[in-house]
Amino acid sequence: MRAVDIITRKRDGAVLSRDEIDFLIKGYTAGAVPGYQMAAWAMAVFFNGMNAEETAFLTEAMLKSGAVMDLSGIPGPFVDKHSTGGVGDKTSLIIAPVIASLGIKDPMMSGRALGHTGGTLDKLDAIPGYRTALTAREFRRILAKDGFVMAGQTREIAPADRLLYALRDVTGSVESIPLITASILSKKAAEGAEALALDVKYGSGAFMKRKDDAEALAQSLADTGAVMGMRVAATLTDMDEPLGAMMGNFLEVEESFACLEGGGADDLMEVSLALAARMAALGGKAATIDEGRALCEEAIAGGKPRRLFLDNIESQGGDARRFLSMLGKYRSEYHADVLAAHGGYIARIDALKTGRAGVLLGVGRDRAEDAVSPVAGVQFHKKRGCAVTAGERVMTVYAKHEAALAAALPLLEEAVEYADDAPPARSLIWKDVASACYGVPV
Repeated sequence: MRAVDIITRKRDGAVLSRDEIDFLIKGYTAGAVPGYQMAAWAMAVFFNGMNAEETAFLTEAMLKSGAVMDLSGIPGPFVDKHSTGGVGDKTSLIIAPVIASLGIKDPMMSGRALGHTGGTLDKLDAIPGYRTALTAREFRRILAKDGFVMAGQTREIAPADRLLYALRDVTGSVESIPLITASILSKKAAEGAEALALDVKYGSGAFMKRKDDAEALAQSLADTGAVMGMRVAATLTDMDEPLGAMMGNFLEVEESFACLEGGGADDLMEVSLALAARMAALGGKAATIDEGRALCEEAIAGGKPRRLFLDNIESQGGDARRFLSMLGKYRSEYHADVLAAHGGYIARIDALKTGRAGVLLGVGRDRAEDAVSPVAGVQFHKKRGCAVTAGERVMTVYAKHEAALAAALPLLEEAVEYADDAPPARSLIWKDVASACYGVPV
């Protein structure tokens, strides 16, 4: 078998076999298939696509390229959640303790910010002492104790995905639905998840700008998961505007904790509860999505998720008392307000422009090696639909230094759109998607 023959077959639109895909992934991971050949193959996939079976073969090959987390001996069920990325999206921090409080284990492996989208690990790193680099033994222990664990992907987990993503990032083949599908599912299967709730976002701040593209990705993920025997369902949500009242690393942790105390912005709670309800159904704790939502709301009202969140801080090396003492206080000294340009209503706050400003402030990064600031970010005092008068405060902005503040403020001012009349109501959740060939409640 030769790599060039496999590349040619996919270039010509052929359906590849399991053996052909295994050959490529094993060879590339071992260094026997050079990067230029994998780049050519990725571009052939970009243009010609893959069917669900091919995508499942690719996912399994990437999964088998490294270690798989052994969760044997820990009672399940194991259900995780994954978001395709956005601005102000901190739902994972809310959902994990809520789901754990229902008796569902969440073995969460997350990533860091890159570009305008935030990263769960960067948010957690803003909690002093919190450790996201865990050994497999620590991962198992914390999962068994707290019901959830939030950690980074080790180098041993799905190494083919890490290599292939880096290659796609510099060869123009990132926006390939089969390759995105295999990347997401290989990592989630490797962490031990039996079922997966996906938040597939669309809009200016999302990876997929168009609803149709987001739906196609969601369907690919659900169908490929079904072929692999994994229960996968996706919720398509709007990311045209930032989610919640905070954007920033510690700021988002703080807002997540407020949600667990029964507060939090309405839009953030709407998306968090929709996803948590889905996970409750996938984990067998609820017969319907509505029942799952009711269970999650009852759990938050009872206070157990809040306690689990604080317990997890201690389990992963942080100091819960110190964390509580920092709430409302841990902010950058470099700050300024964005004031309303004129009176009327906030029509929209553009997520992409806000996210790009966040990179300048120090919330995110343009390159993997860039450092982020725990205290940079934006607090939104007014959002879509709010009435404002000229000169009224719309945002408070925090930066890593004075120059970053000066660079970001014009972009944030530009992100705010105004109207004379109140904008129409916005639906955050468009639809749910699941595989027709697998029993997943929708």
